Amino acid sequence: MKKARVIAFYLPQFHPIPENDKYWGKGFTEWTNVGKAKPLFRGHYQPRIPADLGYYDLRIPEIRELQAQMAQENGIEGFMYWHYWFGNGRRVLERPFNEVLISGKPNFPFCLGWANHSWTTRTWVNQNQWKHDCSIIKQLYPGKQDYLNHFYTVLPAFQDKRYIQVDGKPVFLFYAPLDFPDIKLFMELWQDNAIKNGLNGVHFVGLSGGWIENNQKILDLGVDAIAPGNLWHAEYKSKGYIRKMLEHKIRDFFPNIQLDRYKYKTIIKNYFTEFDYHDNVYPTIIPQWDRSPRSGRKAIIYTDSTPELFKKHIQDALSIISNKPEEKKIIFLRSWNEWGEGNYVEPDLKFGHGYLNVLKECILNN
Repeated sequence: MKKARVIAFYLPQFHPIPENDKYWGKGFTEWTNVGKAKPLFRGHYQPRIPADLGYYDLRIPEIRELQAQMAQENGIEGFMYWHYWFGNGRRVLERPFNEVLISGKPNFPFCLGWANHSWTTRTWVNQNQWKHDCSIIKQLYPGKQDYLNHFYTVLPAFQDKRYIQVDGKPVFLFYAPLDFPDIKLFMELWQDNAIKNGLNGVHFVGLSGGWIENNQKILDLGVDAIAPGNLWHAEYKSKGYIRKMLEHKIRDFFPNIQLDRYKYKTIIKNYFTEFDYHDNVYPTIIPQWDRSPRSGRKAIIYTDSTPELFKKHIQDALSIISNKPEEKKIIFLRSWNEWGEGNYVEPDLKFGHGYLNVLKECILNN
């Protein structure tokens, strides 16, 4: 029996799309920045090179099958695919999930997370630190008709037998719930139309990052649960609030002077909060973190992560959820394949299957 329902964030940015071709050059994918990353200090683990699956393309169904098989064998219940809807029907990166949905393969559970944020020229690039931040696609919230169109676009996924549920309702996550001015109207429309279409409703989850105070603010919006990011909290707990804010301001003006570095061991020590113990809070776990492939010297970098330390992090999360109802013993794994953030459990040349092995040991072994 699994000790937790581990749901892994899954990035579909590993295939070319016209928008990325236009701004970054023909054939740009997540791998473009990953492959050209350079070490920024002695012992810095860059570039990170994938092992078993190589520099894959998510248009290839065999890759998606191998990912699902690997995840399932190591205790992951399903993938939470990032889903992009910018308003007025504008979408990007939808092809991999659409093919999973239509083909019925892989036969592996999934849910959707709406990445409701604008795309700018800082989204995927690390060399434009001094250039004007240009908008590629702006996130819009056009109102009722668009929210209904959005619902009926994802309804076939909600109705799929593979879709992950809580209390008999499909799980749907908001990346930035506090940025959504009409979120209560949106959720009301989706709940009503879910019931009209034979579902029991929708289980809404809000991703919470930044200040701890945001946790309650997001719950007050009416979501069913939150998934606290806790990164910012762990960072200022590790350095101290005044030092964290002072260094942040200095880097705004002088980004090449000082790197924003933290020991992974210290981060995970300060990561979880009292909120994570609530039944309507689903803790997140992070295997590694290094955004330098995307952000260069402006990146936040956690150093010296190892599978052994990740195991301790998982065990802490399992302790937090141990007394929760079985249905809500959910842990979000952030992430399966965010290679540009150094935030993944897929095998690489340095650690091999190390991070997956400890996940399997903690989740599946008695």
